[in-house]
Amino acid sequence: MSDHQHRRRVGGRSAKIADRKKAEQIEPPRYLTRNIKCYDMLSEEELSKIDDHVDWILKEVGLEFWDDEESLNLFKEAGATVKGTLVKFDKGLIQSLCKTAPSEFEMLARNPKRSTIFGGNKLVLGPAYGSPFVYDLKGGRRQGNMQDFNNLIKLSHMTPWLHHTSGTNCEPVDVPVNKRHLDMVYSHLKYSDKPFMGSVTALDRVEDSIEMARIVFGKDIVDKNCVIQGNINVNSPLVYDKTMTDALKGYARANQGVVITPFILGGAMSPVTMPAAIAQAHAETLVGVALTQLIRPGSSAVYGNFLTTMDLKSGAPTFGTAESSLATYAVGQMARRVGLPFRAGGHYTASKVADAQAMQESVDSIYPAILAGANFIHQAAGWLEGGLVVGYEKFMLDVDRLGMLHRMFEGLTIDDNSLATTAYLENSPGENFLGTQHTAENFETANYRAELPDNNSFEQWEEDGSKDSQQRAYERWNEMLDNYVEPSLDQSIDEELVDFIAKKKESMEDEWY
Repeated sequence: MSDHQHRRRVGGRSAKIADRKKAEQIEPPRYLTRNIKCYDMLSEEELSKIDDHVDWILKEVGLEFWDDEESLNLFKEAGATVKGTLVKFDKGLIQSLCKTAPSEFEMLARNPKRSTIFGGNKLVLGPAYGSPFVYDLKGGRRQGNMQDFNNLIKLSHMTPWLHHTSGTNCEPVDVPVNKRHLDMVYSHLKYSDKPFMGSVTALDRVEDSIEMARIVFGKDIVDKNCVIQGNINVNSPLVYDKTMTDALKGYARANQGVVITPFILGGAMSPVTMPAAIAQAHAETLVGVALTQLIRPGSSAVYGNFLTTMDLKSGAPTFGTAESSLATYAVGQMARRVGLPFRAGGHYTASKVADAQAMQESVDSIYPAILAGANFIHQAAGWLEGGLVVGYEKFMLDVDRLGMLHRMFEGLTIDDNSLATTAYLENSPGENFLGTQHTAENFETANYRAELPDNNSFEQWEEDGSKDSQQRAYERWNEMLDNYVEPSLDQSIDEELVDFIAKKKESMEDEWY
């Protein structure tokens, strides 16, 4: 290899390392600010037809509330028709009940510089949520444990491209079911200082999550501000179960946030046609938002959406399909129509590893969410196997793409510098622009430099070990964990958290199911 080739190879690698160190010194953004337009796919006439169908579903079909007398009574007092566990709503009632929900709200973080904003022209990104399994190149597919959970919190904390650490980043099955929420919330509070989610699997776990937030933020701050959220899934089709409504009401009573998300696979949890599924999802979401406002008017709620297709032969969920993309565009318009912060899908895939299928489905899932006007995307990093698995390498590859999306959200700045008049005057026709003063002044900021792709020649790539993207991602997440620095937490607060956890665990026997 010539000296010239050696300089090119080392220079390229050194440049990326220098870029990485420079990025780690920059204060990460609290959210993305949208400087590109949302895509309005449906006409006003088409939106009105969906609205009318939503009203029809709410009045003629209704929603069930299982084992929840309080919610049934609240809706009855608000003017709904209640028969047994079935609740029906006259036209316009649900929409009127949602009007006190804020269209934009701030969520405080332990580090004020990480506090974020939901709604408006902002976008908040968080990692995968809810996976019982984890995967990495060395360990393979396995059940998640507390070390994996902590690792994922640390990685989420370190990357500047995630603004939120999500909630159940993986299920730590080595901790008893009735106690693991304490360790998970502690991990969010200890190993990161970004916004996060608490437990939703039982009311006492919701209350523990909120109490731990009070220890860190202070009771008065928590009472007046959103500092923790719960992720509420509707038991689609058209059912809210007691576990979810208890969690929803627990967070709302404490003035904390909820993200309300119907889980719909077209053909199973809704009719197979997307317009019907869109209308059903809208109805289910608004009913949940309305319940938060009956509990505490003005409490924060995010309009969630998980609407995709399924393989009608096997019943398996499918992602990144044409139909699910179209549905996302439509749901985004419906969310903007009611003026609520909108949560949409992330880097979804049914693939088992971070391969070509994974990236195709992930890209075709997240781009519609971006263009549909999403204000919150969790499941933005690490999702594999339809959500059953969070993958370390997939996490790193997704995060690298999120850096590109940060750049895309900036849009184009059209000014004298970007039009580069001086570069044309400095050059003659036929000369390249690499040596111009304009290039020297702009080369560091003109393009986002993705960290993981290999753009070297074949010979350089081969000499570096012929590594594919997963191998490079594997090395990168291990390097990040080696270099992790814990954010500061007041010792007395940490001790109070540890004491709270110890007393709660001592008060109950272990439950493993």
